[in-house]
Amino acid sequence: MKKYPEIKTERLLLRGFQPSDAAAIQELAGVYEVAEMTLNIPHPYLDGMAETWIETHQEDFESGGGVVFAMIDQKSKLLMGAAGLIVTPRFNRAELGYWVGKPYWDQGYATEASKALLKYGFETMQLNKIHASHMTRNPSSGRVMQKIGMESEGILKQHALKWDEFVDLAVYGILASSWLAQQAQ
Repeated sequence: MKKYPEIKTERLLLRGFQPSDAAAIQELAGVYEVAEMTLNIPHPYLDGMAETWIETHQEDFESGGGVVFAMIDQKSKLLMGAAGLIVTPRFNRAELGYWVGKPYWDQGYATEASKALLKYGFETMQLNKIHASHMTRNPSSGRVMQKIGMESEGILKQHALKWDEFVDLAVYGILASSWLAQQAQ
C-alpha cells in the first residue's frame, strides 16, 4: 500500500481521511449552506455516506486518480474541511476542489490548503495544469481561486445540475509554468 502524503502549512495539517473522521464530515458537510455551494456534497448527508467516501481515497491515490486531504487545525486537531486534486492522467492535469465547514468560513483555510495543493500538484505530481470551478452563486470560492494565482477561463452556462437546477460554473486554471513564475517573484 502506497503511503498517503501529509502536508503541513502554517495552520493546517493536510492528511488522509480516517474512519474516525466520519462523524465530523457528516456534521460539517451535512450543513445545508455547505452542501448548496458544492456540486458533489449531498443533502441530507446520511449515515454511512462519509465512511463510503473515505473508503475510496486510498485506491484513487494508488491508481493515480487523485488525492483528497482532511483539513486539520494543527492546534485543536479538529477537522475543518477537505481539499483535493482529481487527476486526469491522459492530459496531465487535475481539478482542485475543496469545502470548509461553516464554523471555519472566512478565515483563509481554503486558500491556505489550496496553495499547498498547487505546490503538491506541480512539484510532486508534476502536473501541467490545475483547474477549478465554482457555481457563480458562490463568489467566495472564486476569490480563493484568484488568491492562489489562478486565472479566469470563462463561464460555462448551465453546465452542471445541482438539486434539479442547471447552474453556471466559473472556471479558473493555472499552468505549471505560470505557477513557477509566481514562486520566483
